[in-house]
Amino acid sequence: MKQICTAGSSIPEQLAPGFAEIRQEFPERFTDKQDGIPVSFIQEEQLSRGGLSIQYSGTSAEIRCGRISDAFRALGILFSSLECEEDIHAYEEQARITTLGMMLDMSRNGVCTPETVRSILRRTALMGINMCMLYTEDTYEIEGEPFFGYLRGSYTRDELARIDGWANSLGIEMIPCIQTLGHCEQMLQWPAYKELQDTSRVLLAEEDRTYAFIEKMIRAVSGPFRSDRIHIGMDEAWDLGQGRYRELKGEKRTFDIMNAHLARVREICAGLGLKPIIWSDMYFRLGSKIHSYYDPEWTIPEDVVDDIPKDVQLVYWDYDHTDPNFYSDWIDKHRSLGSEPLVAPGAATWNQFWASVPFAEHTVNPCMEACRDKGIQEVFITAWGDNGMECDIFSALPVIQLFAENGYADSIDMDRVRKHFRGSCDADYDAWRRASYIDYPPCLQDPETKKPNPSKYLLYSDVLLGLWDREVDTQGTEDHYSSLAEELSEKAEETVSSKRLLFPAQIARVLSIKTVIREKLVQAYAQKNTNRLRELADGDLALLRKEVDALWKTHRSMWLSTYKPFGLEVIEMRYGALKTRLESLDMRLRDCIAGKTDSIPEFETEIRPVYSSGPGDVPRLSLYTRIISPSCIV
Repeated sequence: MKQICTAGSSIPEQLAPGFAEIRQEFPERFTDKQDGIPVSFIQEEQLSRGGLSIQYSGTSAEIRCGRISDAFRALGILFSSLECEEDIHAYEEQARITTLGMMLDMSRNGVCTPETVRSILRRTALMGINMCMLYTEDTYEIEGEPFFGYLRGSYTRDELARIDGWANSLGIEMIPCIQTLGHCEQMLQWPAYKELQDTSRVLLAEEDRTYAFIEKMIRAVSGPFRSDRIHIGMDEAWDLGQGRYRELKGEKRTFDIMNAHLARVREICAGLGLKPIIWSDMYFRLGSKIHSYYDPEWTIPEDVVDDIPKDVQLVYWDYDHTDPNFYSDWIDKHRSLGSEPLVAPGAATWNQFWASVPFAEHTVNPCMEACRDKGIQEVFITAWGDNGMECDIFSALPVIQLFAENGYADSIDMDRVRKHFRGSCDADYDAWRRASYIDYPPCLQDPETKKPNPSKYLLYSDVLLGLWDREVDTQGTEDHYSSLAEELSEKAEETVSSKRLLFPAQIARVLSIKTVIREKLVQAYAQKNTNRLRELADGDLALLRKEVDALWKTHRSMWLSTYKPFGLEVIEMRYGALKTRLESLDMRLRDCIAGKTDSIPEFETEIRPVYSSGPGDVPRLSLYTRIISPSCIV
């Protein structure tokens, strides 16, 4: 690949710090030698609302742009052309959407190290991302509050300031993103915050001490950032007013509690010179008789709409729909509340080990099409980590690339997406997409239109109990996962970035054995075939235990290189349970083989389908506690 000549390049002063960031991320793409490609950056006023042009002759390159973020997107496109050894003649783009952001979850167990955030910022800057939120429920420090984020890997003020500095150099606005109503269960579990509790996860509204604490939160998290905006959450507080609030203040219309609370928090923000943003779902759910965010029959009383502050931005989040007309309709519904919404599609990372890239393609593209058609100017993509943050956050990068391309094009050219992903991340889009197939067993019809997580329940399901045996047709899974493991392992050797594929490759290697081992064991047990049981114990089971041990170590290595160590205990407890149960299975099999016992009752119990929706489908997004046991006490 041709390299960019740093000595011969013309870098404006305001681009120099970000240019240094990119060089540090991809040093192999730069050279001080004269045989490199000199690049000239020229800023033009007419492109100040977003746009760029590139001229590359094979010996030099010229980039024209108005915004810092467009300059680095252009650099990413240039990288992709250098990789392919293609000249660029009069390449031009206009930004269709002004703000292209991303929200990274730092609250569902995994808190990225500052250096991980830095790496993601560098790569996504090359895509054109110009806004970022780190979703921090309690994972930031508040002076004098030792139990806020206790043992959770909270960011220090200095860490957040450094992250903001790196982002600013790349033209990315860092917006603090917290919770000031619901999703506060991590904090409220501690006795120190008992008096702030309405329910186990919702703050007590209309109490002065609550707002005194919220002001401390907002001051602490906004202080390190340059932005005058703050996302204050307020989503999914379904039991608002139903706990201590009702005991202290009696019954009150939930709409009124919501608006009164928002007014108080907005006042705090205004006093600090901050412009608040909230998720919109509480209003629509409260206006739905079936408590659905997307209920077409929603009704919000006129007095409630009038009381929603019009200077508070509402975020319309939608992660599942595949029809652009649906998004267009709901954009209009949000506008009917009196302000211009932000829109947030999803990167399909939650409850997974790897982002469901094909499903995200089916949801992000129509969402962005609707945003362009409706003239929405601020959109950000969310990368949630629900149920333990087992997902490698870097697996969201192909989806973020797809999202960014949508911000600069009227329609999507997947060949261009693939090419530009190589430029921004030095990785193969199709290989990272292919890793999503750990969640697409052969039995699944139209797999790419769905977002299930069978890799999770196939991995954690107990081989003795067989709770999930009737939920997935395992015909063909042995070959599917074996070939997928081999394919991903080969792709992992292509570039440094591609080494992240070793994690889904090892998951596939484990599942190639685990998905079929219980069926083999039960069959041999039913036939009282001691020789076959011994063969399986010495062969398949021994190999499975070895590969599970390797997966635990691979996952641990990935975690410690990506996240702070806090939260790893949750992941390792899950592997510990899996490893212990496989050890118990081995012991009991050998007792049966040796005649020390004549019964394995779990193998004699009829397993019934519980969650399956029928042939060609699998259960969707099952959580760990419902996977490992039929007991509710785990």
